[in-house]
Amino acid sequence: MARIIALLALLMCSNLVLAGAQTGKIKDIRVRDDGLHWFVLDGTSTNKPTCAKFGYWMIKDEKSDYGKSQFSMLLSAYMADKTITVVGANTCTRWADGEDVSYLMLAK
Repeated sequence: MARIIALLALLMCSNLVLAGAQTGKIKDIRVRDDGLHWFVLDGTSTNKPTCAKFGYWMIKDEKSDYGKSQFSMLLSAYMADKTITVVGANTCTRWADGEDVSYLMLAK
């Protein structure tokens, strides 16, 4: 049973292993009139998918609760001049050349 649980956990995390990631301070936050939200961090990202041709990150669904929470966290980090870590979803569904955000981490 423990092996099955470990295998399931590994399969659920495998997509994130291949996804992009970046840690840094927010350089730029943009919101378009069609609702598209994206941002840029300082520093270099790693492991971004081939579809992510540029260094910006996209909030996948800005109308969802998680999208609103992500945007709120970005604004908080920007205003407090804090470093955040973003992990991508390994997809570019919201915009064809920017990786979708899977989750954000804000450290003290």
